[in-house]
Amino acid sequence: MNIENNVFRMPRFFRRVGVTALAVTLLAGTATPGAAAADSRAVPRAAAGQDRPELQEAIQSMVDSGFAGVQLRVHDERGDWVGSAGVRKLGEIAKPPTDGRFRIGSNTKTFVATLVLQLVAEGKVGLDTSASDYLPEFGLDRRITVRMLLQHTSGLFSYTGEYYPDGTIVPGIPWQGQEWVDNRFHTYQPEELVRLALSKPARFAPGTDWNYSNTNYVLAALLIEKVTGRPYSVEMHRRILRPLGLSGTVVPGSWPGIPGPHAHAYYRYENAGQWKTLDITRQNVSWASGAGEMISTTRDLHTFFAALVGGRLLPPRLLAEMRKPHPKSGIYGYGLGLMVQDAGPNCAGTILTHNGGLQGFGALMYTTPDGSRTLEASMTTGDSAFDAAEAFQKAQQRLVNLVFCGGRTGAAAPVIADAAAHVSRRGCAGGDGAGHRRILHGQDAVAVAQAYGAGPGGPTVPRCAGS
Repeated sequence: MNIENNVFRMPRFFRRVGVTALAVTLLAGTATPGAAAADSRAVPRAAAGQDRPELQEAIQSMVDSGFAGVQLRVHDERGDWVGSAGVRKLGEIAKPPTDGRFRIGSNTKTFVATLVLQLVAEGKVGLDTSASDYLPEFGLDRRITVRMLLQHTSGLFSYTGEYYPDGTIVPGIPWQGQEWVDNRFHTYQPEELVRLALSKPARFAPGTDWNYSNTNYVLAALLIEKVTGRPYSVEMHRRILRPLGLSGTVVPGSWPGIPGPHAHAYYRYENAGQWKTLDITRQNVSWASGAGEMISTTRDLHTFFAALVGGRLLPPRLLAEMRKPHPKSGIYGYGLGLMVQDAGPNCAGTILTHNGGLQGFGALMYTTPDGSRTLEASMTTGDSAFDAAEAFQKAQQRLVNLVFCGGRTGAAAPVIADAAAHVSRRGCAGGDGAGHRRILHGQDAVAVAQAYGAGPGGPTVPRCAGS
């Protein structure tokens, strides 16, 4: 990977599709009334030493509960605040860098959905056109539309595995224990992930129900490549990363590293009766593809979300489509690459979010519709034997209450709590060898995405396949 003059140069493994000139006109949507508050071109740096003890206490509580390190960025009427707690690396005393890079997991889906909707705005893709028109090589059910991919109503099996109501588990790619450790540098091609998913029965007829499936967003990334004639990573750079100045954000593909400053992440597992803790900061996340492979910073996530809700990336009609939750998605309020939640009368009203994670990493991304109040956070796991799902849920609830509810408990917190309870009720099949029991699939995956920040992987262990 080469990064020179803040330009991300695609490694050779991205060049499956020929890349010609990189010049392109960024789609400029009409600004919404909140654009001034959300204009990412004027994101101030946090005031040094800004007194927000309640925020520092919140992230310290996450460390006290078992996380190795936490970064937090908050933007509200009091200005910008950034802070960190815990350690950058086990055995050291330095805190995680507040400008550190981290794996964002399923937050990638919001970026990918935005790219697809830009192509819709340009008339190159039809939102309600059959996805097979763009990707005929997979023999997809012609009833599956582009919209269904983005809103998880395609019914396609998630290649990371599925859990069924009767307790049946259909596995996907390796995701836990020694099997995952042994395969953590394996390179997956997106086409093989799709074909694995298509070799399994669909969850339901297209458009008749809702089920969180990573396969949808691998297909969305392939659709971008087919329509533009360039790797989706290149389109991401051309259309979003470079125009917004997101110098800390990359699409790594099969490259296992993290560029720039970053905290280390760890995986604790049992093998042959022995507990082991492995530094998994370096890992090949090609298995996540358009469903969750990206790396970013809290500042870049803030800038991106502010530009999105401020109308700089999509025209109003498509931003409205993005924010329209599918009724079958229930408490998760899933639209097109976004979750839409009602925070209640004690809070900030509607909140837009999409959380994510991969082994070792978890990420949060929240904003009000006008971008006037945002929260971005990352966390890494260490060598603690703790219930990460429960700890994350409690910390997430506290952060949302602090930032969007003024410290009061509003409707947003019960939504998160309900999701966590849903996770607990369903439980897991087996465990990951570390005493973690929440291995959820299908619709339960979004319970993890919401209650515990999971993306395609979850913030390391416990990992819920299909999340």
